[in-house]
Amino acid sequence: MNLSSWFRRSVSENSKNCKNPDPQQPTEHEETDEFMGVSQQLIDYVKSFTLDTFKNFPIQDNGSIETQTSSNVRNDLSDWQQRHAVLVLSKVKELSRLRFKLCPRHLKEEQFWRIYFMLVKSHVSEYELHAIQRAKQKSHAMTNEKTSDTGAYEVEMAERNHAGKEQVKSI
Repeated sequence: MNLSSWFRRSVSENSKNCKNPDPQQPTEHEETDEFMGVSQQLIDYVKSFTLDTFKNFPIQDNGSIETQTSSNVRNDLSDWQQRHAVLVLSKVKELSRLRFKLCPRHLKEEQFWRIYFMLVKSHVSEYELHAIQRAKQKSHAMTNEKTSDTGAYEVEMAERNHAGKEQVKSI
């Protein structure tokens, strides 16, 4: 499955699930919006993008961005970037229209998203950093849990083996 069809499917599923029966209670999606860095300030900033914003972004002939990019901006999107992209496309129809006009006629999908994340870096970098930290903590916690589970199993096996040897000696 290519990147554009994945985005289309994800945006479609996201928009179907965005119903809020009780307007007083924040939905899971509103909490996710804040978690993913899709604030009203970001939305207003992204709405200011034009075709020229992307067309005139400094790109070298080989397709790489001239300005120094951080290590977390890659040709492919991280999990957090994919979720952010789907969410922002569903919230900001202007960006969705720009992407439709630009890709693939003027830019490849990967170039579009690299430029987007360079443009919004100051708005979303702290959210992405928090997501990376949470993923590391979760991974570390899972590793510790597996280690403790394995340790308990090993202790139980050792006790069983020891009890078995005691029974053999008494016979």
